[in-house]
Amino acid sequence: MRVPLSWLREYVDLPATETGRDVQAKLISAGLEVETVEHLGADLKGPLVVGQVLTIEELEGFKKPIRFCTVDVGQANGTGEPQEIVCGARNFSVGDKVVVVLPGATLPGGFSISARKTYGKTSHGMICSSDELGMGDDGTHGIIVLPPETEVGKDAIELLELVDEVLDIAVTANRGDCLSIRGVARETAIAYGLPLRDPALLDVPGPNAYGYPVKVSDPAGCDRFTARTVTGLSPEARSPIWLQRRLQKVGMRPISLAVDVTNYVMMELGQPLHAYDRHQVQGTIGVRRAQEGEKIVTLDGVERKLHAEDLVITDDRGPIGLAGVMGGADTEIADHDPSEEGAGATTDVIIEAAHFDQVSVARTARRHKLSSEASRRFERGVDPQAAAAAAQRTVDLLVLLAGGTAEVGVTEVVAPGAPHTITLAADHPDKVAGVTYGRETVVRRLQEVGCDVYGQDELIVTVPSWRPDLTDPNDLAEEVIRLEGYENLPSTLPRPPAGRGLTARQRLHRRIGRALAGAGYVEALNYPFVSEQVFDQLGLEADDPARRVVKLANPLSDEEPALRTSLLPGLLAALRRNDGRGSHDLALFETGLVFQPRDAAEVAANLPVDRRPSLDDIAALNAALPDQPRHVAVVLAGAREQAGWWGKGRPADWADAVEAARTVAREAGADLRMRKGQYGPWHPGRCAELTVTVDGAERVVGHAGELHPRVLKTLGLPARACAMELDLDVLERVGDTVPQAPSISTFPVATQDVALVVDAFVPAADVEAALREGAGELLESIRLFDVYENAEQLGEGRKSLAYALRFRADDRTLTVDEASAARETAVALAADRTGAVLRG
Repeated sequence: MRVPLSWLREYVDLPATETGRDVQAKLISAGLEVETVEHLGADLKGPLVVGQVLTIEELEGFKKPIRFCTVDVGQANGTGEPQEIVCGARNFSVGDKVVVVLPGATLPGGFSISARKTYGKTSHGMICSSDELGMGDDGTHGIIVLPPETEVGKDAIELLELVDEVLDIAVTANRGDCLSIRGVARETAIAYGLPLRDPALLDVPGPNAYGYPVKVSDPAGCDRFTARTVTGLSPEARSPIWLQRRLQKVGMRPISLAVDVTNYVMMELGQPLHAYDRHQVQGTIGVRRAQEGEKIVTLDGVERKLHAEDLVITDDRGPIGLAGVMGGADTEIADHDPSEEGAGATTDVIIEAAHFDQVSVARTARRHKLSSEASRRFERGVDPQAAAAAAQRTVDLLVLLAGGTAEVGVTEVVAPGAPHTITLAADHPDKVAGVTYGRETVVRRLQEVGCDVYGQDELIVTVPSWRPDLTDPNDLAEEVIRLEGYENLPSTLPRPPAGRGLTARQRLHRRIGRALAGAGYVEALNYPFVSEQVFDQLGLEADDPARRVVKLANPLSDEEPALRTSLLPGLLAALRRNDGRGSHDLALFETGLVFQPRDAAEVAANLPVDRRPSLDDIAALNAALPDQPRHVAVVLAGAREQAGWWGKGRPADWADAVEAARTVAREAGADLRMRKGQYGPWHPGRCAELTVTVDGAERVVGHAGELHPRVLKTLGLPARACAMELDLDVLERVGDTVPQAPSISTFPVATQDVALVVDAFVPAADVEAALREGAGELLESIRLFDVYENAEQLGEGRKSLAYALRFRADDRTLTVDEASAARETAVALAADRTGAVLRG
């Protein structure tokens, strides 16, 4: 909501020294979100005056039409002589009153004006358009043509109200009253402790039998409908400058007098209105639900098929408007066309000021994707008591500005209803805020909002009609607190119970995050939503369990209606996005939940709100939720080690993805084993299957390696990209996170190397496991340091694996015989299990 400070001052006597920034601070303190204060005309400098066009000479020989004009600007130029100006616009004629900026002036944007030679003539100034003056769109897209009665030489800065401050307020969904100057003025008056001149306090005649006939068939959808008629509007009447400027400042475009007046009153009072051409309305105006299949052409020229829940305005022909959203083209106000001597112009109008159900309006606007200024207000709540005053204000302005006559008939259809009352303990705001306000403060603040308050210890509060958001005692408590100042509430740091902190699971996740960050990975946080097509792109089998997804009933995007079963889609999308923006050396990681549907779907019961849910209630709720294990994943592309003066770089490869898995396993204290695997998006020859032992059985917990070239091409990823994903919950279950102090021996180490020849298909991990088991307790560490393949020396389909074995005893220096015996035992077990033989 844009609020000009000059308009606001009409209803609140703000001190003359108060600026827009001062008002912004006050309103923010009162709970309104004033985003910006726009200073209109801050860099505008005169002379800017009204001129009258005396002559126009068409200049020939140029690519576009150019006119050389003489303009009478009175004594504004110091000589009284006509001002010579070159102009390219064509929407003005000799005798028109225009806005002229003279040499020495500065226009918005710091554009300085001086006499200059152009198109073979010297131009002493400019004839201005609304855009050049920063006024916004006036619908003409050309030079400003002023009313004929405007005085020549008059200061145009003052005439057009070009200097002002405009507050831009982000109105929340519960404060529909602040979508009007009236509502913001009320908040301003309260903030400053000043009286409010309420523009809705008008003398309004009561309903009578002479008004235009109206029939409301759905009082739940429309509980109030006021109709007034004005006849004899002058076809030539135009909106005065002050009205046009106020509409422009609040962000609306002037259209025609009747439409401008209804928009002006809507911005002033917050009550949407609609004006019908009386001669185009046939019979009784009705309010009802649409019949399925009915159609209407709205004012934007679009034919819309109506839904049975749409609330519509009708006449004897059918729908003529979407209630609270937009009127129909059949009864549109017709503007005067000067070239047709007033033919077709609307002279008689019916003014509609109604109150529609906010839920119905909201659904209709969303169903037809048709948001309007009216629907925005009805959705957030409109004062039903303001309808009659808004209609009267509209009638008064049409009579004043268009020379119309207000007919005596007044139609007002009102559904029975009573004001909303709330019982409130006088000390309830004190308990909510933790501050002692006292009864007098509570009553005073509620009365400032507009409530009627009665009672002593227990208050009976009648809520004002313009605040439908006040429905219970806590709402009233919030009003007291915000007006007393949120900044005055005491702040108390919570005290956690002694001995509590992060859970073991939380500590593990943090350690893993720090370890991966230390290894050069950058954390990426992705949305948990995916499309089901991504599983085809990842190359998953048709019966893969990862294809079973939890679908959202109301997804943010129809393209991603499911919850993820893997972290890879989000991470790979982040990799592609960053690579496309020029970051080619990437290492990303993410820890987060994945979602797996349960075999037996259950429906969650509604939890009680009057008490804490029981343990059984919470257990039943959790049972209805999908399984949500936490995973960790990494993706890599480009260089893993950069080249420089220190040597050659190294590209990321499958081994880096495997090492990331080892890093995670070390932090979890889990014994992670690896073997050759093949799954989904990974390259079948460069994929490691990651397993752990759970309850005596081996379980696959993830995969690591290089991604398949087909997947890289489908997803648009860099060549040789790698990835790893692990189930963290399983690692946590089997891991031992108790810190183990290192064992430090004072005795020397004995190193024995062994090279074993095995079949090429035998995994190195199986050979290592056999060596480790056979070496016994004396083995301190084992490391594979060479893999050699040569058919001439080793034979076809054979390879050599060279390991360094380190032996050490805690209580003595090992002899050569002891180390050799351990080595031989290890080799024997490896030979028995894998068919390995000593090389050489």
